[in-house]
Amino acid sequence: MNGAPAAGRGAVRTGYGVRPRYAVAAVVAAAVCGLAAGRFVLPPPPGSAHPAAAAPAHGRTTTGSGPGSPEPATGPMTTADLLGPAAFGAVGITAPIHTRDRFGDGVYANAACAGEKTLGQTLGGPGAHFRGLMTGTRADPDDPTVAVDHADQVAREVAAAAQTPALAQNFAQRLLLEEVPCQTAPPGHWVYGRTMTLDLAPGVSASWMGSYQGSLNTAGTAPGGAEPCGGIAVLRSGSHYAVLEVDACLGADAMSRIVRTALSQL
Repeated sequence: MNGAPAAGRGAVRTGYGVRPRYAVAAVVAAAVCGLAAGRFVLPPPPGSAHPAAAAPAHGRTTTGSGPGSPEPATGPMTTADLLGPAAFGAVGITAPIHTRDRFGDGVYANAACAGEKTLGQTLGGPGAHFRGLMTGTRADPDDPTVAVDHADQVAREVAAAAQTPALAQNFAQRLLLEEVPCQTAPPGHWVYGRTMTLDLAPGVSASWMGSYQGSLNTAGTAPGGAEPCGGIAVLRSGSHYAVLEVDACLGADAMSRIVRTALSQL
């Protein structure tokens, strides 16, 4: 991603660079106090200025409980709880998308910020469901959820069930805080944008960060007024939790829709 050419919304990235392993404890500590602050600002209509420059560092949108709101998940995870190809077709990806599933342990989504650890190393929990969504059919022989050609990777989701909703919330918070250091990076390196939080119902919430290529990072943080190109989300519904990395180059509106769909299904 570092220094890669810009891709259009709805396209699949044509490549991304190596993401260094760095994490600053002070940034993580500050994030604990700031994740819930601010309010969510919807993306503007086409042709108008994007609100990122004027919006607070963290945003939140709340749907609230009521008829039609999802119920917090209980019981074991199944592949039916994972995001499917149709969700990406709904945001403009027209290429056929193949899914590859496995169960076990492994690196999760963008683990570079966490030092390329596995989910088991981070949380010490049991195995998780891994799903790769890709436009090609060639998968890594060591992990079939990862495309051999990175340009084919649309998204990858890692999801599991905790013993209790409180433990799932703890896991989700820890996984999110591991990504927060990537909101700052040396100019010229890819960077995550501000944390956006989506609350669909009590116990059903997600936080996501858009991804910005290195050519847009001129000051060490995500640029104001620019659309992201995919990103990462941490989701929690009842006792289920998940990490979703979107490699397809989706803007803020499409990312919000994808995260909402994944959270509703989790």
